[in-house]
Amino acid sequence: MKNRYHILPLLLTLLLLVNSCSRPPITPGPHGRKQPGKATQRPYVIHGKTYYPIANAEGYQETGIASWYGKQFHGRRTSNGEIYNMYGGTAAHKTLPMGTMLLVKNLENGKTTVVRINDRGPFVKNRIIDLSYSAAKSIGMIDKGTARVRITALGEAIHAPTKTATTTTKPATQMPKLKHKDFDAGRFYVQVGSFEHKKEARALAEKFAAQGKDVIIQQFPAAGTYLFRVMVFAGTSLKKARGYEHFLENNGFPNALIIAR
Repeated sequence: MKNRYHILPLLLTLLLLVNSCSRPPITPGPHGRKQPGKATQRPYVIHGKTYYPIANAEGYQETGIASWYGKQFHGRRTSNGEIYNMYGGTAAHKTLPMGTMLLVKNLENGKTTVVRINDRGPFVKNRIIDLSYSAAKSIGMIDKGTARVRITALGEAIHAPTKTATTTTKPATQMPKLKHKDFDAGRFYVQVGSFEHKKEARALAEKFAAQGKDVIIQQFPAAGTYLFRVMVFAGTSLKKARGYEHFLENNGFPNALIIAR
């Protein structure tokens, strides 16, 4: 019995040594690597490129309802000409420039994902983004179908961040210069109606054309059929287009929504 008590510490020591040698090192993924400074400014590495949230007046942030689209659109062409892949990290947005990288945070569970905009939509008033199946799954919203999210535009780092001296003993990290699109610039239209029959769409379009407005009728697939949406040109500034959208909302078109072309 006495020998057993002498041997026990030796066995525990050997067990700890074996575990420490055989356990692989745990390295956080790109989305988990924190940079010194604010947590909201940590980098995201996608396909070898480093992106940061654009935390200034040039950036874009929006909070609202996200939805997702999957099998029924898999293999179809997106608005920028790509083939939609439900397993890719992409999304549809009404106004953001094609190719914009976005950080999407599910405000209901705290999960995040990064997507690239390659499509237009969702064409619903109370939704701000349509995620691919894979992106939606990664933030836990497949079963519910929708989730309240915050989306933040990311800018590509032109050079690595550099250390700057501070009055404290801890070194600070200067944010790198970021390359990104101009989120206010584009050709923006306001959708004022969506119809099953082209005749009805044409009647509404003619009313706006009579006011000197530039109007187009666009056909798009929806729920197994095709609809015709009437879109009125609202300018090349998103800010000004928002003003026209609000004007229409208050003057008989409560479901008016902006779409970039």
